[in-house]
Amino acid sequence: MSLPDAAVVGSGPNGLAAAVILARAGLKVTVYEGGATPGGGARTTELMEPGHWHDVCSAVHPMAVAAPFFREFGLAERIELITPDISYSHVIDGAKAAFAYRDLDRTADALGADGNAFRSLMEPLVTHSRNVLDLTMNQLLRLPRHPVSALQYGLRSLEQGSPAWNMRFKEYLAPALLSGVMAHTPGGLQRPVAAGAGLMLGSLAHAVGYPLPVGGSQAIIDELVRDLKDHGGNLVTGHKVNSLAELTDARTVLLDTSPQELVRLAGGRLPRGYAKSLISYRYGPGAGKVDFILSEPVPWANAELARAGTVHLGGTREQVAASEKDIARGRHSEKPFVLVSQPSVFDATRAPGGRNILWTYCHVPQGSTRDMTDVITAQLEAAAPGFADVVVASHSMSAAEYEQYNPNYVGGDFGTGAVDVTQLLARPVLSTKPWKTPLDGVYLCSAATPPGPGVHGMAGYHAARLALKDDFGLPMPALGR
Repeated sequence: MSLPDAAVVGSGPNGLAAAVILARAGLKVTVYEGGATPGGGARTTELMEPGHWHDVCSAVHPMAVAAPFFREFGLAERIELITPDISYSHVIDGAKAAFAYRDLDRTADALGADGNAFRSLMEPLVTHSRNVLDLTMNQLLRLPRHPVSALQYGLRSLEQGSPAWNMRFKEYLAPALLSGVMAHTPGGLQRPVAAGAGLMLGSLAHAVGYPLPVGGSQAIIDELVRDLKDHGGNLVTGHKVNSLAELTDARTVLLDTSPQELVRLAGGRLPRGYAKSLISYRYGPGAGKVDFILSEPVPWANAELARAGTVHLGGTREQVAASEKDIARGRHSEKPFVLVSQPSVFDATRAPGGRNILWTYCHVPQGSTRDMTDVITAQLEAAAPGFADVVVASHSMSAAEYEQYNPNYVGGDFGTGAVDVTQLLARPVLSTKPWKTPLDGVYLCSAATPPGPGVHGMAGYHAARLALKDDFGLPMPALGR
């Protein structure tokens, strides 16, 4: 094999995005993956029985059509995506639930007395969702290119992340609906960072919907690998890189790894202050995940829930906030907020013979070894009486097992780092070019760099663009077919 111009360590969405960009720029690129297959946070596997395809980490992908990298790449034209009419729903109690339809007006109309208030909160963000993404999909130490949209987004994030979060609402449906998307960011709800992430996700529910890739999240990875190879790149699986010294033949190295892994790979070559910052980088709560095989669809008490690709379980805004506060303080919640995806309702390729699969997880304390099957089953049973009777098999992963699956997920944090104000501005260090390390030609391109967690490829996009400019004097290549 000829020596590469660029080596990429890790084949998650960010690492592959970087590799695709570099290969399209005409460079010789090799991606090294320690696992037997590529994918990182977007693998799909037969966890339990043949023909039943489960997403190990991510399952639902608004960023597949919204993120700038995937828009330029044209992912929506390359793979088949199914977008449910109901982007997400939130179960308050039994059959009581709120629904985020693709259509914002329909959503507002179903929220009763709070419909107009919800519409006024979300409409500017939905209308200008690309402007909001231009802000949130980058590092924040820059002047926003769309200051009006940035101001609208910022003021709403401050409101919904403060004690004033219910001031515009009279009832409980709209606040609960918002709390569900805010709780995707662990660490507690009443924070501007959680509110900002939730408002972004909430606006995308109406701007682009919540697509499910046919065949699972692996479809995204497979298309990135296909494009990489079409442009001369190589993928080496089952190869764990143990030192940057192994990659000295490459002019540029991009690491889709945790900050601590960068320190280990550098082997004492990093400046002391930079290494100290990476070692002190903080991680958030972990995830306790349970996948199910079902003999039939979930028997929801509210039949409308069967039409939602994503379902949130957790009760009222106050109940969700209380359970997330427990987790942030290092305690397990006996009634945790649970995220649910039911892909086989929409995609028959995911399970054979009338069976269904169900994807669920909840937040747990860092490093938890607790199996959350019984707790999550109880939450599902409360929203879908008889759920336990349709369970054929289940598979759980504790937070500790998530770290074993992927060392980037320290303590089971598959966001690769706590998301708070400090670590939004300094992710992993305070810099206008946080992807660039002090080592010549070495870049960090994981979710530990801006814009943070999510299957969007943008950390790889930013790192690759910087490497092209600084190391090769090359412009960004076109990414479309």
